[in-house]
Order: sequence, then structure tokens, then C-alpha cells
Amino acid sequence: MKHIILAIILLSICSCAEAPKNKTSDWITLFDGTSLEGWKAYNGDQMPPGWKIVDSVLTFTTSQILEEDYDYKGSRDIIYGAEEFDNFELYVEWKIPQGGNSGIFYHLKEGYEGPPVVSPEYQLLDDENYAEIHNYELKDWQLTAADYAMHVPDTSQKVLYPPGQWNSSRIVFTPINVEHWLNGKKVLSFVPWSEDWYKRRNSGKWNNAPDYGKYKSGYIGFQDHGSNLSFRNIKIKKL
Repeated sequence: MKHIILAIILLSICSCAEAPKNKTSDWITLFDGTSLEGWKAYNGDQMPPGWKIVDSVLTFTTSQILEEDYDYKGSRDIIYGAEEFDNFELYVEWKIPQGGNSGIFYHLKEGYEGPPVVSPEYQLLDDENYAEIHNYELKDWQLTAADYAMHVPDTSQKVLYPPGQWNSSRIVFTPINVEHWLNGKKVLSFVPWSEDWYKRRNSGKWNNAPDYGKYKSGYIGFQDHGSNLSFRNIKIKKL
């Protein structure tokens, strides 16, 4: 009897050891504060002028543009061009100055005049001061954490720190749901390529951009809109 019991226990242990484990994707670091490996200009083969690592932070400032770079005609938007991603969770920390403007692109493809006509964008903006500084009337779909020109964040859940302070953003993308997070709060969600999604795309800013949002995989990118920018702790997890 003891031999039978022992055999059952051993069989149970072996079965547990061979059982498939739940697989969870590891975070992939896109920027670790020490290297620009994998990063380059949109439609380019190297980083555009103005982008450098400063104190372990990926930064853009006009003061970093050298005189010999004044004739640069390429895009100042940048992409992580080492790999394309389809379903993912992206995390990044960022800060901008007063009047600052930028964005996070995904499912981005090269070969277009610029990322906005093809790539969805998580908007980054100085919500409080941008309109006054630039004498411009903002729409709600232009504010931080919006799915630019498509979906508006829930202001009751939105916490945005002032210019010059670090904020964190997270994008979770799957074919059945997309989520935008800002400073630990989910501020919007939508279903990509749904009837509602196509209605928004075809009746607004992207009506004449037939390839907007059509790709199901692509590059991650950041927009240079002429203001100083800072990014750190950029990582992604495949879903």
C-alpha cells in the first residue's frame, strides 16, 4: 500500500511539473537612459537634430540643434524602428514645458508625409496654458490623453501634472479594446475598427486620410511639435 501511495504522489508531482504555465510577456525596454539604439527619425536612418540623452532622459530641445543642422529637411518625429508591435501595453513617463505639445504614435508605418495621417496618437499637451500662449482655441479631442481627433478622455478621471513635472501614460491595445491611462487612471477606452470607430474616422479630421488607423501593427513613435520634450522609462509588453 505504501508503494502505491508513493507512486501516486510521484505521478502527481510529475504531472504538475509538466503542466503548462500561464505565459506572461516580459517588459521590453525601448529606452534605458544610456543608449539610442533602435531609435531614428521617421522616414530617416538616424536620429534627427535636437534629440539627445541628457541626464538619462531622452530629450528634444532647440538649443541642441547645431548650426550645421539648420538645413535639415527630414522629419523631427522619432520612432523606435527596431521592431513593430501589434497588441501591446506601452508605458512611458514624460514632461513638457508651458505651451508644450507632443504625442505618442503606434501602429506607425513609414513612407507617408508624416505620422498623423496613418498612426493613432495619444495626445500630450499643456492643457492649461496652450490655448493662451498660442492664441488658439482648443477642442476637447486635442487635450492630453485624447485619442487625437477621435476619442475624448473622461475629465472626471483625469489627473494631469503641471508643465515641467513628470507624468506617466499607458496605452493598452488589443483588437477588442483600447485603453488610455494617465497617471494611474484610466481615462478612455474604445473598440478599434468598430462601426463607431469608422464613423469617427470618416466624418472628421481623417476623412481625407484613407490609411489612418488601418494597420494592425507598426512602430512606436514620439512627435516633435517644436517644444522641448523629455521622455524616460519607455517600455512595452506584448499581449
